[in-house]
Amino acid sequence: MRRGELHAAIPDAGMRLAGHVRDAALELGLEGAPKTVSVFWSMGAEIDTGPLLKTLHAMGHRTALPVVVKKAAPLIFRAWTPGDALADGGFGTSIPAADAREVTPDVVFVPLLAFDHDGFRLGYGGGFYDRTLEKLRAGSDDVVAIGVAFSGQRVDTVPRGPHDQPLDWIATEQGVSQFGPEGAS
Repeated sequence: MRRGELHAAIPDAGMRLAGHVRDAALELGLEGAPKTVSVFWSMGAEIDTGPLLKTLHAMGHRTALPVVVKKAAPLIFRAWTPGDALADGGFGTSIPAADAREVTPDVVFVPLLAFDHDGFRLGYGGGFYDRTLEKLRAGSDDVVAIGVAFSGQRVDTVPRGPHDQPLDWIATEQGVSQFGPEGAS
């Protein structure tokens, strides 16, 4: 099924996603001290991330949204909480106001077109998340990258290059799975 069909067929997917992330908070490193967590604002037929943002905020985490600064550069992240105004980020994206505080996330929820069993993702072609994850991981071994998608977006293999950054986890409307030696989606 294509993503648009999945979006139409599973109208409560965003609520399910948020519930699975809440239930797996300990495994995802979201228990205990508040974290700074970035979640993209969904657009088009992407799984609805609104319930996830609200859930993470209710759990006491500092929430943020990604912002494209310029082509071929890592993203920055600006603080945002449910209810704050959003600005047009271009290309159909919504971002926090320009005066919102810039933050560094501990956990990054990542959009994707497809993902495979090894934790690699097919993104939108700009390389923004790969550059961003590389930069964040160079500064900390504790950064967690969680792909967000419909379970039907899983494929056998996605094309990958030397700069592609793997995900640690995948979160879908069907559950949360870890990639790597400890587990496989």
